[in-house]
Amino acid sequence: MSRRPGFRALDKDLGRLAHTEMAQLHAIRPVLRLGLGMLALIGTLMVAMALSGAAPGVLALGAGLVVAAWLGIAIGANDVANSLGPAFGAGAIRLLPGLALVAVAGITGAVLAGGAVSARLAQGIVELGDVAQGARAPMVMVAALIGAASWITLATAGSLPVSTSHSIVGGIAGAGALAFGPGSVAWGTVAMIASVWVATPILSGALAGALLILLRRKVVDAADRAQGAQRWLPPLVGLMSGAFAGYVMILLQGSAMATAAVTLVLGLGGLLVTRQGVRRELARDPDKPATRRLLRPAVLLAVAILGFAHGANDVGNIAGPLSVILQGQSVAPGLSLGPGVVPVLVLVCGGLAIATGTLLFGRRVVHMVGSGITRLNAWRAFCVSLATAIVVMGASGLGLPVSTTHVAVGGVFGVGFAREWLDHRRETRAEALPAEETRRRILVRRSHVVTITAAWLVTLPITASLGALACLLLLWATGV
Repeated sequence: MSRRPGFRALDKDLGRLAHTEMAQLHAIRPVLRLGLGMLALIGTLMVAMALSGAAPGVLALGAGLVVAAWLGIAIGANDVANSLGPAFGAGAIRLLPGLALVAVAGITGAVLAGGAVSARLAQGIVELGDVAQGARAPMVMVAALIGAASWITLATAGSLPVSTSHSIVGGIAGAGALAFGPGSVAWGTVAMIASVWVATPILSGALAGALLILLRRKVVDAADRAQGAQRWLPPLVGLMSGAFAGYVMILLQGSAMATAAVTLVLGLGGLLVTRQGVRRELARDPDKPATRRLLRPAVLLAVAILGFAHGANDVGNIAGPLSVILQGQSVAPGLSLGPGVVPVLVLVCGGLAIATGTLLFGRRVVHMVGSGITRLNAWRAFCVSLATAIVVMGASGLGLPVSTTHVAVGGVFGVGFAREWLDHRRETRAEALPAEETRRRILVRRSHVVTITAAWLVTLPITASLGALACLLLLWATGV
């Protein structure tokens, strides 16, 4: 028999991931129609402004708010499956409470940790410098939003999954190069961000694989699963709870003593709650405890952390450009700001837009993703969710916009390879597959790699071109 790795678990998970992507594309159709209407409205505004000679700031503000609101709704509707899908599919939480948990966690992440990515997109891609208060800087960001929204709308219509973060970076670079010249674009920063897009799925895969190996060896495949669950799951959840609480306290700029106290209390609380849940489940069925119920506290915590991380990273796609558009605009008290400043109110509004998309349109996506054909095994789902959350939060802390979906795909590959490696060591190989089926599965794996690679290679130049085109039209319409 051939000893060539079959990667059967990976193939199953990638098949479920393909169904997830199709579910997302199908469920986001109402948002797509909103996008087409939004683009038509922006076009009408541009023509009207050109004919009326109204102030450029009015067009920039109106168009920016409309496009940013749509992008927030699209992000919330499309990416909620990354946070909630595995937990809902595993039966850890019901749909409506899960949507509410993700929405609240996303708003909290946007407000507490969204400033770094927002500031990077506002000032780190195009070196606005002294021109930040001029009329062209807001037009650049409006054009970037329009270019990104146009590409997301077209790609969704063509059933092509693309990243909002990739699109915004490309749109800002293209519009900035046209308005201020190619020298104004920090190409080194753009290259660094692009390299992070390559590294983060790999890092997520390594982390998810390591988590799965730990859990499989210490709990799932242990000689005494009950004892392994009691020994390892409560400390794991306690560590997660304490570390996340400490991270939030650092964001809140709490004192060292307060941070340590909150970290200790919540970490101990997570440990005790999980220990009680594990004992309750073992009392119900000591011989074969249900995996889903054993992992329920850990999965719920992973949902909250991933929702927080998603809000922290993706709100920058909205708040970064909006903060530039609002510079010098006295539209509300406290919103007249200087270069590089991202006010809390803008982060709140961005988080609310994402939460609105989650609550209004996320139900269809999560229900389809959480069905039996698309859900991951509970252990693998937990490892993918936690690894994705850690990587995305780390990127957010460094001010680097990344694709949550692509990071999650890296995690799926990681747990697939880890499981096959473990099965190979245990010599629990299944019978060899027919040659035709083997070739088909190899093509499925390649298709996911090609999809992500294409997003890296295609999205940036396309959105840069669309951003430049939108900027040219805006400058013509306003005479700036």
